[in-house]
Amino acid sequence: MDEIIIYSDGACSGNPGLGGYGSILRFGGREVEFSGFQENTTNNRMELMAVIIPLESIKKPSKIKVISDSNYLIKGMNEWIKNWINNHWKNSQGKPVLNQDLWQRLLRASKLHQIEWIWVKGHEGHPENERCDKLAVGEINKHKRRL
Repeated sequence: MDEIIIYSDGACSGNPGLGGYGSILRFGGREVEFSGFQENTTNNRMELMAVIIPLESIKKPSKIKVISDSNYLIKGMNEWIKNWINNHWKNSQGKPVLNQDLWQRLLRASKLHQIEWIWVKGHEGHPENERCDKLAVGEINKHKRRL
């Protein structure tokens, strides 16, 4: 089974507002960067997209480490998702889970793989996290100029 690391970050200018995401997929001594933009979104949606996009690009079952500074993403996958599924996509207050569309997309993209979800503190000198942040913010800035 291939071993892959995905580093990810999402950003938003306003929340909701202009959003960007950035990811680094590292495998076999190579790296691929992903980034994207959405006009009216939230930081949490961008954090999810930052992982969904690289995961959807991996076609073979793989052992993957996802490294993110998003508690929302990491706790969601490590702690909350099983309860959400068991509760028919309702949270602990009985309300619909926010961003259910993206959580379900993330589950579909994850099902082939063995994934370890790892949290790192953001903006603390973690080089890959800083690169992902630059990619995400760069997408926002690039599109701000066009709007």
